Amino acid sequence: MGLEEELKELNDLKDMLHSLSGEETTVETYEKVIGDLEVMAQQNEGGKLKISTKFTNDSNNEDPFYSKEGDSGFDLRAFLDAPITLAPLERTLIPTGLKFQLPTNTELQVRPRSGMALKYGISVLNTPGTVDESYRGEVGIIAINLSNDSYTIQPGERIAQGVITNVIGSNISYLEKTTQLNETERGAKGFGSSGKH
Repeated sequence: MGLEEELKELNDLKDMLHSLSGEETTVETYEKVIGDLEVMAQQNEGGKLKISTKFTNDSNNEDPFYSKEGDSGFDLRAFLDAPITLAPLERTLIPTGLKFQLPTNTELQVRPRSGMALKYGISVLNTPGTVDESYRGEVGIIAINLSNDSYTIQPGERIAQGVITNVIGSNISYLEKTTQLNETERGAKGFGSSGKH
């Protein structure tokens, strides 16, 4: 890259910084813009935007990954020293050894695995569990046995799935108290008000 091209890129970056809603330029602002530029640059051959989600893995399990093209979720595995048996209706917190750095305006949802729910009645109690973008601690799974039989969770077993999804949180939304809400055709009707069929 020649000097003129480098100067043009720097000027473009400077213009982008000055256009940030009159924000005072800080190190954090630079990092945000550079991060945004990195995201824009990470496009695959099909032109689809790829956004990086960073993670650490303190367990002895394999790293999480998307199994197939188009998958929305990836498996979360039990990080256990020994098997844990859940009696019927018993619940426990299962560690994963995973910590995530999520992209801005996203959350990691922890959901049950459909096969485990159907075959064994094992589910995630707070479905979906929410991991906020600012959280840097270990992701844990609140597993519950909804079957009539005991179930043993093995070390490394796939016990839940993680789905990274967009969310309108405090970065975008604010809560505004009012004395009246606007009227709609549906109004306050809920809980089956649309009928059985």
